[in-house]
Amino acid sequence: MSSLHNYGEDYNSPELRESNTIFEELIGQEIIVILDASQLNILGQTFRPIFTGRLEIVRGGSIQLNPVIIKMPNAPNFQFPTPLCFPIENIAIFAPFAMNNRLTLS
Repeated sequence: MSSLHNYGEDYNSPELRESNTIFEELIGQEIIVILDASQLNILGQTFRPIFTGRLEIVRGGSIQLNPVIIKMPNAPNFQFPTPLCFPIENIAIFAPFAMNNRLTLS
């Protein structure tokens, strides 16, 4: 699967600066992030890569959410114990979204 963006090693590219600007406008807001992977596995749990959280940091080619809610079918509001960073190039969808809103995951 190809990524939506390919920044390579150039963290000063105009495309990366533009992506950072888009996310910097959302710092401090609660957002939803859906990654372009079909599923992920953390702590033995396989789930769709859907996360909500408060956007805390934008740097280089990544964003950091803290706190992070992982939207899993069997635990729809599981709060991950540490902040998580996501590479911007792997984010398929993002939008302002309240962390505790419920989603239909089936």
